[in-house]
Amino acid sequence: MVLVPLHATPTDQPPPLTPVRLLTEWTWEWAMALGIAVAGGLYIAGLVVLYRRGDHWPVRRSVSFLLGGLGSIGLATMSALGTYDTVLLSIHMVQHMILMMVAPMFLALGAPITLALRTLAPRPRAMLLAVLHSRVARVLTFAPLTLALFIATPFALYYSSFYELSLRSGFWHAFLHLHFIIIGALLMWPLMGIDPVPGRISYPLRVLMMFLMLPFHAFLGISIMSSTQLIAESWYLAFNRTWPPSPLDDQYLAGGILWASGDAIALVMMIVLFVQWYASSQREARREDRRLDRLERLQRATTASVAPGDQAQPARYDHPRGTRAVPPEKAHPETAHSETAHPVTAEPRAGHAEAEMGTASTGGQPGDDQ
Repeated sequence: MVLVPLHATPTDQPPPLTPVRLLTEWTWEWAMALGIAVAGGLYIAGLVVLYRRGDHWPVRRSVSFLLGGLGSIGLATMSALGTYDTVLLSIHMVQHMILMMVAPMFLALGAPITLALRTLAPRPRAMLLAVLHSRVARVLTFAPLTLALFIATPFALYYSSFYELSLRSGFWHAFLHLHFIIIGALLMWPLMGIDPVPGRISYPLRVLMMFLMLPFHAFLGISIMSSTQLIAESWYLAFNRTWPPSPLDDQYLAGGILWASGDAIALVMMIVLFVQWYASSQREARREDRRLDRLERLQRATTASVAPGDQAQPARYDHPRGTRAVPPEKAHPETAHSETAHPVTAEPRAGHAEAEMGTASTGGQPGDDQ
């Protein structure tokens, strides 16, 4: 591995790019390396806390964050991509797509916020929750806003003078890298992530956002390919390169990379999104099954705890709601006359009537109403 200048300029050029140098020409960007080391160290510290507690954490999340996310950022900024990104527009375009789409997607799938919420002490955890519930977080993760920023960024960059400024200034060049990561993260966290961020939307709306995002990379890529005016023309011509590709051919290749890689990465994102959607529906189905099972067990326990004779019997002269009780002497005038005329023989008749009313009021045998 050969270390080359951090920021290549027309007066400090790297050697001609070859397939071998594409693998061996590396640079060292201290600020980015420090950021990667800090983020990776904090993530690993969270994993250690979970391991000591005996809690489970999916390996795929750790691989996604550490290798897919932080690893791709290091590859894009400190490999040959970082070495030649100011020399060739096509190399810069590869770097652009990694920092703005690939790295944020893997970082979001690594669920670092969830890991922090599970491992932080109460006070830092409360502070993190306050940030997540703040108005600023709700605005920055608002899906239409993040999609608009994601789409507008490359158009504003390549059709303005800021891109050439980022080529000439090391500070603005590093700022552009950070800007790519932040804009991509603002979109990917609500769209693809697992963390409880405020801007998460339903899966049908996520698919809709994906379809809305697809045409713009193709449109911008085709417009760059068909343009005869060089982007940052004075900068690229100042290198006066004798090795291929020519600046115009390089720009044509850059547009093709933007178009093709945008569609390819979007296809991967769509597959991941449908896998997440399916897994979410399965979890919801299992939760619903458990809820119904609990209700069924509760109903059986309630039924089994009520004995047939435990319910109080209604009064002998109870009547359905909305009806008036009729005195016995009006209901059976002949019985009342008989009781008056023959007081000795009236008692058995009254007892028989009471027994009949008691049976009628309960609707049959005891326990039949349960």
